[in-house]
Amino acid sequence: MNNETAALLEKHFDTAFDSPNGIKKLRELILTLAMQGKLVPQDPIDRPASELLKAIETEKKALVKEGKIKTPKPLPEVTPDEISHNLPKSWEWVRLGEIGEINPRNVCNDDTEVGFVPMPLIFAGYRVPHKFEVRRWFEIKKGYTHFADGDIALAKITPCFENKKSCIFKNLPNGIGAGTTEIHIFRNTFKSIYPEYLLAYLKDPRYISLGTSKMTGSAGQKRVPTDFFTLNPFPLPPLAEQHRIVAEIDRLMARCDELEKLRTDRTQKRTIVHTAAIDRLLTAKDDRDFSNAWSFITQHFRELYSVKENVIELRKVILQLAVMGKLVPQDPNDEPASELLKAIELEKQRLVKEGEIKKPKILPNIKLEEIPYPLPKSWEWVRFFTINTVKSELVSAKDYPLENQIAPDSIEKGSGRLLLHRTVEEFGATGPNNRFHKGQILYSKIRPSLNKAVIAPYGGLCSADMYPIQTFVDLKFMLKVILSEVFLEQVRQAENRVKMPKLNLESLSIFQIPLPPLAEQHRIVAKIDRLMELCDRLEASIEATKLKQSDLLNAVMSRV
Repeated sequence: MNNETAALLEKHFDTAFDSPNGIKKLRELILTLAMQGKLVPQDPIDRPASELLKAIETEKKALVKEGKIKTPKPLPEVTPDEISHNLPKSWEWVRLGEIGEINPRNVCNDDTEVGFVPMPLIFAGYRVPHKFEVRRWFEIKKGYTHFADGDIALAKITPCFENKKSCIFKNLPNGIGAGTTEIHIFRNTFKSIYPEYLLAYLKDPRYISLGTSKMTGSAGQKRVPTDFFTLNPFPLPPLAEQHRIVAEIDRLMARCDELEKLRTDRTQKRTIVHTAAIDRLLTAKDDRDFSNAWSFITQHFRELYSVKENVIELRKVILQLAVMGKLVPQDPNDEPASELLKAIELEKQRLVKEGEIKKPKILPNIKLEEIPYPLPKSWEWVRFFTINTVKSELVSAKDYPLENQIAPDSIEKGSGRLLLHRTVEEFGATGPNNRFHKGQILYSKIRPSLNKAVIAPYGGLCSADMYPIQTFVDLKFMLKVILSEVFLEQVRQAENRVKMPKLNLESLSIFQIPLPPLAEQHRIVAKIDRLMELCDRLEASIEATKLKQSDLLNAVMSRV
């Protein structure tokens, strides 16, 4: 390995730690360098590959004469237009079919115990050993691919080939076996290859990319042809250098393993610290405790929120603090929630009188043991249907093809965002749908979409698995409550009590909802929106950093 290549590789090690897929790309780079003769220096003392080829020819003739193999068919020489890169002087471009047997057959007594290897027992990782089942030879000698200890296998079918499933067969019962027909086999008959070197070649991303382009067959059943496996130019180093290359690959792969462990450990520590900090924030006993918890988060903000997982948790915490009355300060001049409830009751009576809504059922009082946490003095715990109502009007979707249509798949999980706009006709709905109106909250009542809710930006039809909710409080505040943990925990408890994976109206009606003064609801919504924008920027920054790191890694790769 020359100084420039060594520097590039070290640079890749330095950048791979924090880059998405960085260690994966590093492993690929190691294999690519190995196949180009750039991973270890050449030794002039080594017997060159050209001498190895002469010895192979001599061995072939001897085995043919002894009747151990058939006379091999001559293969075409490797032409210049087939060569992808220059090799060191001591190396040779050859074809695998020249230097070993392709897909050989075994001869064995029927009652002999052997190894049976289906595709699931061949793995994708570098040097990950295969497994086997013990069978009698007569059970598997027909209809399966034959192999023996020391043979190298390559999965030929998609997606196993692209996933780099390949192995060296070892420790088979009585040294032989058979298995999946979806593999190609190379038998090292002439001892020309160090098996681990060929295995590295078969996992080289450039070989995988080229092989993928040569696949034949229909979608889902594409395979690498035998001719590609047999005839594709193969870089053959001196045998001694093959051993040095494999030793260096093993050393560098071990470094990659260490990097992965360090990164996993770091991620786990960040998660543990973040979880502890958030728990302390949510369980603060007083203002001083809350301030200290928040101070810790702000001091370590950059490190804690350099990963998306923690930002996702931060979004949840923002909502939780909001419904606990800890996100904005209370204002003694606000009209308390108790007065708001009186106004809501008067409004309900008016709507009932005008026939807009049905007379509400009397809801049970909230018991002390139902209250999950204390609220500020100006707030109240109320039942869901005390401040909301569900207006259900089922119609046949096929009668309204041009109406706007919203279903659970239209809504982003946990964010309250509408992902797409479509008509009933575009969606293909024909059965019963609920009519909804602009300004209602559409809530998915079916598992696993129980944290999907959105404020309708227009009227239309929604899936029958959604509730159109009319609220008597701040619309955006109620959406935040529905997306918060205090609501979702009640959803989880309710759905566990019923056989059908749906939240029924009876359960929904009695959920406990924290109700602040109306003015504070407005302040809470404004604060949540600002903090969610911060989360958006954090996630965008994380993505931008990952993109820069990926660009750097790709630049390193492109120079190889």
